[in-house]
Amino acid sequence: MADGLRFASMTRRFYKRSTQGAALLAAYSLAFSAKAHGQLVVSANDAKVALVDGVNTTVPNGAPDTVTFLEFRGSSPRIVAEVQAPSSVVGPPQNVAVTPDRSLVLVASSTRIDPADPKKTAFDDKLTVIDLQASPPKVIATLTAGSQASGVAISPSGSLALVANRAEGSVSVFTIKGKDVTPAGKVNLNAPESGPSGIAFTADGRGALVTRNNDNLISWLTINGTNVEAKSTLQAGSKPYGIVVSKKGDVAVIGNIGAGPNGDSDTVTVVDLSGGTPRVASNLAVGPVVEGITLSPDGKHVAVTVMNGSNAPKSSKLFHDFGLLKILGVSGTTLAPVTEARIGHWCQGVAWSGNATVLVQCMVEHEIQTFAFDGRTLKPGTPIKINGGPAGIVVVPK
Repeated sequence: MADGLRFASMTRRFYKRSTQGAALLAAYSLAFSAKAHGQLVVSANDAKVALVDGVNTTVPNGAPDTVTFLEFRGSSPRIVAEVQAPSSVVGPPQNVAVTPDRSLVLVASSTRIDPADPKKTAFDDKLTVIDLQASPPKVIATLTAGSQASGVAISPSGSLALVANRAEGSVSVFTIKGKDVTPAGKVNLNAPESGPSGIAFTADGRGALVTRNNDNLISWLTINGTNVEAKSTLQAGSKPYGIVVSKKGDVAVIGNIGAGPNGDSDTVTVVDLSGGTPRVASNLAVGPVVEGITLSPDGKHVAVTVMNGSNAPKSSKLFHDFGLLKILGVSGTTLAPVTEARIGHWCQGVAWSGNATVLVQCMVEHEIQTFAFDGRTLKPGTPIKINGGPAGIVVVPK
C-alpha cells in the first residue's frame, strides 16, 4: 500500500475512535491554553489526496483536511492543537497566513472532492477564518474567495487580506477588523488564464506582488486603504510560483517551476524593491521544481524546497528517491548556494523558526521534517507526524 493511502487508512481509524479523539483534543486544549513559549507554527494539511506512483490521487473516504498548530522549542517540536478546515496541496504552499496581532489564521482551499465523482477533485473557493486566541483555536467563519483560491497574504497592518484565484485570473480582497473578515471585491488581472498563484505584500503595505504561473509574469498591485489596483507587470523566470518579501522590504524572492517538470533546473529570482518600482535583479538555478520558498527572519538566507523528481513515477528516468532542501545566502540582490540536505518526497512548504531552525513539509511522509542550521551546514532533527499531507505553512509572528 502506498504511504499516503496507508496513512489515510490510519487517520480514518483515528477519527472513528471517538474516546481517544476526545482525549487527544483535551490534551491539545490544555497545551494550547498554557500558551506556547516556543515558536508557534501553523500547518495546513490536505488529507483527500495521496501520491500514488507519481500521480496525485484522491483517497477513498479520506479523512477531513486539517490545520495543525505546532510549538517548536529548540529541537523538540510538538503538536499543541488541531482543527478541521479545507485545504489543498494544489498551488504554492503559501495558502495559510496569520494576522500580525496573532489573532486570526486564514486558510485558502483551491481544490475539493468533486461531488459528481469522488475519484476526482474540483476547484474550490473557500477561505477559512480561525480564531487563534481561542483555546483551542476554532473556525469562526468560512468565506468565498475565487475559483481555485491559492496564495494568501495579510497586510503588515493586519487590516487587509488578498487571495490569488488561480483559475479565474483575479485577486480577492478582504478587510479585517478585529475578528471580522469581510469580502471587499476582486481585482481583475485582465488575463483569465494567467494562473495567479503566490502573493505577497510589500513591507509598507502599499503594494503587493502576484505570481502568474501560466503566463510567466508578475502583477504589481498598488494599495491605498481598501482600494487595490493592478498597476503593471514584470517578467521574472519561467512559470513563477511561490513568493516572499523581506522584512526590510528591499527585495522579493520568487521560485519558478517552468523547466523542472522536464528535469531541467529551475531558478530563484530576486526582485529589487528598493527603488519603489519592482525590478528583476538576478536569477539563480537551484534544481528541478522549486516548490516552497522563504526568507530567514534576519533576511540573510533563503530556504528552498526542490522537488528533485521525488514526485515522479519510480519508473521515470527523472525519479529521485529524495527531494532537496537548499539554503541560499543573500547579498544585496544576489543569491549564492550555502548548503543543502536531502528531504522526503513531494515536499511542499518551508519555514524558518528563528534563524537557526528550518521546517519542511513532506506530503508522502505526512510529516514536518526539521533541520538545525548553523550558518554553514544543515543537521536533521526530529520530524513530527501530521494528520494528512502538510501542504501550506506559516510561522506565527512573536
